[in-house]
Amino acid sequence: MRTFSAYVEWDPETKLYVATVPGIPGAHTQGASLDELQKNLKEVLELCLEEFKGSLEDLPHFVGLQQIEVAV
Repeated sequence: MRTFSAYVEWDPETKLYVATVPGIPGAHTQGASLDELQKNLKEVLELCLEEFKGSLEDLPHFVGLQQIEVAV
């Protein structure tokens, strides 16, 4: 069992939650609710890892997020 972190945003245009798992190519999805999003993320992550031919240790790992303040 391994835990991954996902970056989640709300898209006001589509009215959907959108998520990506940093470092995992193709691991992104959307859902109308956070529960649906989590279900979809688990499914897509399992598929992406199934296709990955290397060692899981070779994958980049999520470190964190930074907030940057800019004048607009």
